[in-house]
Amino acid sequence: MADWEFAHIEWLWGLLIIPFIVAWYVWKYWRRQPVMGYATLQFLPEQHGWKSYLVHLPFALRLLVLAGLLTAMARPQSSTSWQDVKTEGIDIVLAMDISSSMLARDFEPNRLEAAKQVGVEFIQNRPNDRIGLVVYSGESFTQCPLTTDHEKLVNLFAELEHGMIQDGTAIGMGLANAVNRLKESDAKSKVVILLTDGENNAGSIAPVTAAEIATTFGVKVYTIGVGTKGQAPMPTQDMFGRIRYQMQDVNIDEKSLQEIADLTNGQYFRATDNQSLATIYEEIDRMEKTIIEETQYEKKNEEYFVLALAALLLLGLEYVLRTLVLKSALTDV
Repeated sequence: MADWEFAHIEWLWGLLIIPFIVAWYVWKYWRRQPVMGYATLQFLPEQHGWKSYLVHLPFALRLLVLAGLLTAMARPQSSTSWQDVKTEGIDIVLAMDISSSMLARDFEPNRLEAAKQVGVEFIQNRPNDRIGLVVYSGESFTQCPLTTDHEKLVNLFAELEHGMIQDGTAIGMGLANAVNRLKESDAKSKVVILLTDGENNAGSIAPVTAAEIATTFGVKVYTIGVGTKGQAPMPTQDMFGRIRYQMQDVNIDEKSLQEIADLTNGQYFRATDNQSLATIYEEIDRMEKTIIEETQYEKKNEEYFVLALAALLLLGLEYVLRTLVLKSALTDV
C-alpha cells in the first residue's frame, strides 16, 4: 500500500500566503475600475467578449504555479511498505484416553466431554501450529495426523467417544503412537500432551519405555492426570448391559506420569475439575509459544519532479496567454 509524506513539510506553510495574494489582486482590480455615470447604456462599451472571461486566467495560473513549486520544495514522497512473516510453528500431538473410566461424572458432563472441550479450545488458539490427534484405550490409533487444517481436526475431535476401540488403558501404546507421528518432524519444538485418568493396564509398551523413545526423538511430553481426589461416580454395567454409576476410588498412576514428564523435560499436571483442566491447557499454551517474526520493508519514491514539471508547464501556458492570446484584454484591465 502506498502512503504519502513530505520530507520538508515546513515549505507548505508558504501556501498560507496565497489567500493574501488573492485579496490583494481583487482589491487592486476593483480599484482600477473607473466609476462613470451614463445617461443611457448605449454608450457603455461592450465587456462581455470571450476574452473578458479569461482575463483573470493568467493570475490563477500563477497561483497554481506558486502552489506547485511550494509543494515540490516540500519534497513529497510516496512510500510502499510490505512485510515478510516467518513462522516457526510447533508440532503437537494430543494423546487422548477414551477408556470407559473417562465417562466418570466428577467433571461436567463427564471427563471425556470436558477433555474434548478444552482440547478444541486449545487447537483454536494455535492457528500457526501443526496439531495431530491420537486416541487410546486398550489399544491406540491415530485419529488425525499432524495438520494445519484445524477445522477438520476439530470435527474429528467432536466425533471421539468411548467404545471406538477395545476398552483398557494402554498409556504406553498411546504415547508411543504419538511419538511415532512426531519422529520425522523438523519443527523447532515437538510436543505430546498425554491425558489419562487411570493406570497402564494394556498394550505391549510400558509408559516409561515410550518416554525413553520420546527422549530419543527430542519430543517433550506434558502429562495430565484427570480425576478428582478420592472417589468419583464411575460407569458400570449391570447384568442387562445397562450403564449404572457407582462411587469408586480414583486411581491415577501419578508416579509414572511424573516420570514420563521428567524424562522428556516436560511437566505433569493434575486436573480435578473442569476449571483446573482448562487452566492446565492455558498454561501449556503459554509455555509453548509459536515464534512469529515480522520484517518490515519500505521503499520511498520522490514525487516532486512531477509537481515541478506541472508548474513549469503552467508557467509556460500563463506566458502564452499573457503575451499573445490575452495581451489586448490585459491591457484594458
